[in-house]
Amino acid sequence: MSRISIITLLVCCIIVASCAQKRATIATIKTNYGDMVAVLYDETPKHKENFIKLAKSHYFDSTLFHRVIKGFMIQGGDPDSKKAAPGAPLGHGGPGYTIDAEIVPKYFHDKGTLSAARLSDIQNPKKASNGSQFFIVQGRVMDTEEMTLDQVKYDQALRKFFDNPANKGAFDSLGAAYQSGNEEQFRTLFLALKPRVVKETGMDVTQTVAPEKLKAYSTVGGAPMLDGNYSAFGKVIKGLEVIDKIADIQRDAAERPTTDVRMSVSVEELSAKEIRKRYGYELP
Repeated sequence: MSRISIITLLVCCIIVASCAQKRATIATIKTNYGDMVAVLYDETPKHKENFIKLAKSHYFDSTLFHRVIKGFMIQGGDPDSKKAAPGAPLGHGGPGYTIDAEIVPKYFHDKGTLSAARLSDIQNPKKASNGSQFFIVQGRVMDTEEMTLDQVKYDQALRKFFDNPANKGAFDSLGAAYQSGNEEQFRTLFLALKPRVVKETGMDVTQTVAPEKLKAYSTVGGAPMLDGNYSAFGKVIKGLEVIDKIADIQRDAAERPTTDVRMSVSVEELSAKEIRKRYGYELP
């Protein structure tokens, strides 16, 4: 065998061995509406290690998905929810510490993303995560035009547009749609104004979006406004339909489901081969 052939064989063996050794942590979130299985990202080690620690200590067991917003996300992990009376306000509990933000650009908030809840930027400029509360994205499907709209620039252009008294009719129509609570109607009017706004103000309100994001948000959907602001640390690889079931539950004014949705969480480390066999998911 030639020297080149031997080197090629060795390289192939190294690649095969590397693939065989690849492993990942899998979290199973059991609810009375079904189970969700998620892979935890190695690139967010602080969030991953904390989630594993809490799961192994049964910290999440009997906690509720206490905040549910259809078309956006389902949130849980508040320890105060374990024995909370019906209708009691929730969302302020935690283990008494925060986790440094781990915002990895390649992980965005498409449907099924597991991400850490946190306080607002005003209270929390460093975007540190709550020690236990997390949310799972449901989101919605978006078209390319909406995805490439720079919200900050468009808001600035709208303010300039509405400064013109001649556009009061458009302002009133948009305000009425917002007050009605019809999100679809509001969004349709909001986007329909774009050509007029751009023409009158002369402002560029577009942004460049990576192809992989465009594909994900235009097919499975998600919540792109969260990108770069929250630490995404995992992804549901089985049980996406459970997110939809929970998101459909009737809620009170505080977005808490009127029927309790309790969870328990377990974790295990599996090989890439076992993950592929059980869940049909290929580790990146």
